[in-house]
Amino acid sequence: MEYAVIAVLAVVGIVAVNSIAPRVGVAAPLVLVAAGVAVSFIPGVPHIDINPEVILAGVLPPLLYSAAVSVPTMEFRRNFSAISGMSVLLVIVGSVLMGFFFWWVIPDISLPIAIALGAIVSPTDAVATNIIKRLGVSPRVVTVLEGESMLNDASALVLLRSAIAAAAVSVTVIQVAFDFAKSVIFAVAIGALVGYIGLRVRKKISNAAASTAISFVLPFVAFVPAEALDASGLVAAVTAGLVTSALSAKYLSPQDRISQTTNWRTVELLLEGAIFSLMGLELIGIVESVEERHGSVWFAVGLGGIALVLVLAIRSLYVFMVLVLERRRARKADASRSELEDFASLAGEIDDDRKKRHFAKRVEKRVADVDYLTDSRLGRREGVVLVWAGMRGALTLAASQTLPADTPARSTLVLIAFVVAAGSLLIQGGTLPWLVRKLGLVSDTTAADDAEESGLLDELSDTASKVLEDPELRRPDGTPYDERAVRWLRVALVRERGEEDRESRPVYGAQINELRLKVIAEQREYLMEARAVGAHSTDALRHALRVLDSDQISAELRNDHD
Repeated sequence: MEYAVIAVLAVVGIVAVNSIAPRVGVAAPLVLVAAGVAVSFIPGVPHIDINPEVILAGVLPPLLYSAAVSVPTMEFRRNFSAISGMSVLLVIVGSVLMGFFFWWVIPDISLPIAIALGAIVSPTDAVATNIIKRLGVSPRVVTVLEGESMLNDASALVLLRSAIAAAAVSVTVIQVAFDFAKSVIFAVAIGALVGYIGLRVRKKISNAAASTAISFVLPFVAFVPAEALDASGLVAAVTAGLVTSALSAKYLSPQDRISQTTNWRTVELLLEGAIFSLMGLELIGIVESVEERHGSVWFAVGLGGIALVLVLAIRSLYVFMVLVLERRRARKADASRSELEDFASLAGEIDDDRKKRHFAKRVEKRVADVDYLTDSRLGRREGVVLVWAGMRGALTLAASQTLPADTPARSTLVLIAFVVAAGSLLIQGGTLPWLVRKLGLVSDTTAADDAEESGLLDELSDTASKVLEDPELRRPDGTPYDERAVRWLRVALVRERGEEDRESRPVYGAQINELRLKVIAEQREYLMEARAVGAHSTDALRHALRVLDSDQISAELRNDHD
């Protein structure tokens, strides 16, 4: 009964904070952390000691899977060099540098344990993307931060595991590098397979609720075998989510995708809220443990503050390198325009129509990539946001508690990690909206977005016209459609979308519904090709897909009614 009351109060509190915080201009996770800290100091509140495996194996896989499902795969591909560098190379370099610092200032700990602590404070948290998404920051910055926060968790945990193993047994750098590469490769293979099989299975299920229920277990289906093979279960969960994101429009019905999106957002809300609340609630137990063993917490608090400054300094240097490389990449892309134009002219020399279309799409895709790199450059202002938005969070605290029980000064190391995580969330997270506004990065692109969305809908209308004007257009049984049905649908598609004249709807409604679904299928295929090429933004493509989903659901309901 007591646990039921606690659960109800927790859910009500999480929902209340997420409802009120945006109205006062504060990120909900920051409020939850602060509330947890405040509650932890109330006399009589029991100490909270969460098994880190609950976070690492029970909470992070679904959260990272959910983030991967919603990530724009087109932008993820275009920014993969920056994302992979910040989620792997920055984690490794930062962990080693911080490890030497901790080894120097903390007595009685070995270098491998110090590097393990460096790996603990290195990964960033996805909370930053939730803050800046609402501020209108460049989608490219959001994509880089989102991709980094998904992948660097796994990089840090693999490095942490290797460092702890090195503390117990003598291993070489080559062995650590081999284990790291094997862990990632196996995890990617397992995650991709799980994601693809999951989509194939869900395609055969007509019940949207049942399909969503299957999606709830997919992150664990990817996580468990990967961990059993000493690979990264989190990388496997992320990969499964990315595969699902890329192929869901092809394999899943509109009802499945709508149900999946709504239910996963609910899961994210509750899990993230629980994590940040628990971070605050654990503080008093950590403080008392340090005081009991070392007499004072100020040494650990001071080191945590210095560590936070150092990780930001290391991140600043690395982001500067990323900006230099991305600027050079953009210049090369801009210079390649004339070459691409010459390359495109070669399409006329190809006789095979299929090969010609494939060649033209490759050129169009490359041109779209060039436009993306030159139109959404990463400048100094964006670099400042990339640095300051690199906040530490729940993973840092959960990972710190995986340190072996016999680790020297373990409670001090855990408190250092907590100070870095909580300080990062409260200081950086609390000032990030102000910083973004100060840099002038808050932009209102509504007019441009509306124009692009309108243009894409016009392209879909052209696709519909081509389907209806096809002389080979036939019903499933091979008979031709009644010309009046084709004409009626052609007129209906020209009108305001969804504003059909039901009173004048003819008796051949079944043919109209068949035609409408056929048109929608062709339009969705056009959208998938447009996404592969990258000629439109992800927001415009998602808007157009929502319109098609609404049309399809309407047509299917009408079929059931007829």
